Amino acid sequence: MRAIQVVRHGGPEVLEFATVDDPIPAPDEILVRTAAIGVNFIDTYLRRGLYPSVPPYIPGTEGAGEVVSVGSEVDTVVVGQRVCWVDAPASYAELVAVRAVRAIPVPDHVADDVAGSAMLRGLTAHYLLDGSAHPRSGDAVLIHAGAGGVGLILTQLAKLRGLRVITTVSDDEKAALSTAAGADHVLRYSDALAEEVRSLTDGNGVRVVFDGVGADTFEQSLASTAVRGIVVLFGAASGPVPPFDLQRLNAAGSLSVTRPTLAHFIADADELAWRAGEFLGAIADGDIDVRVGQHHRLADAADAQRALGARATTGTTVLVPG
Repeated sequence: MRAIQVVRHGGPEVLEFATVDDPIPAPDEILVRTAAIGVNFIDTYLRRGLYPSVPPYIPGTEGAGEVVSVGSEVDTVVVGQRVCWVDAPASYAELVAVRAVRAIPVPDHVADDVAGSAMLRGLTAHYLLDGSAHPRSGDAVLIHAGAGGVGLILTQLAKLRGLRVITTVSDDEKAALSTAAGADHVLRYSDALAEEVRSLTDGNGVRVVFDGVGADTFEQSLASTAVRGIVVLFGAASGPVPPFDLQRLNAAGSLSVTRPTLAHFIADADELAWRAGEFLGAIADGDIDVRVGQHHRLADAADAQRALGARATTGTTVLVPG
């Protein structure tokens, strides 16, 4: 089969399009021919060596496609079924082995490119609102990168829960997308961001900040948070947050900071099924609109990751085999 390999740690140029052996599924796995492959920030972190990884390896953990064979112990998935996944290694490939218990059935009215690129972001948005923080109807929240893949979905889920949503974006095009997703207020990144947020919240600040940007926004996130509020740091698109004195949280208003990761909120198969079912159901029902902003050929994975790292994307990014 054809696949992308990370040959060494480094920039997007270390991604090579190569011919490799087909995966051999274990007895509890299924083999899927990919129709769409998701591109995510964690792929770039691993490629750069920010997270542990040992080259050469095939990157990617998310995708969707059709089952072409099942292992001897599998009785919950059948050949020909459409499934998607968020945690199958080596997904930047034409064929992927997926543990059957982690395969998520795709509803008829959900397209492959949506299922293949939105589940990681959608499940992230789901646990951010119902796991790492629990804002209540009427609360104000701040979502950084409001036009990004997580931001657009998180905004829509937050509005469904009755929250008042403030987002940040970098340009007019992204502002329009964030507004269309339901944001009540769309702001630009600036040194005066916290002042603007407090002006919009009667001086109080927001109950929760969802920060997937990291180094560039973290100080403004703290300054935008209400007394006893929480900053949910779930990514580092601009780089990791430097160490800081926890005593600052006391003086800032008894704030909390958490650094969750999706894996801990979908480790249990039943929890994965619940979160995935709610999210895919909302898409199928038309309550959530997923914007697939970019399609790239699998061979052009370097271009896809380069654009993602430059924050030059909107919505989700898909690699298409063939």
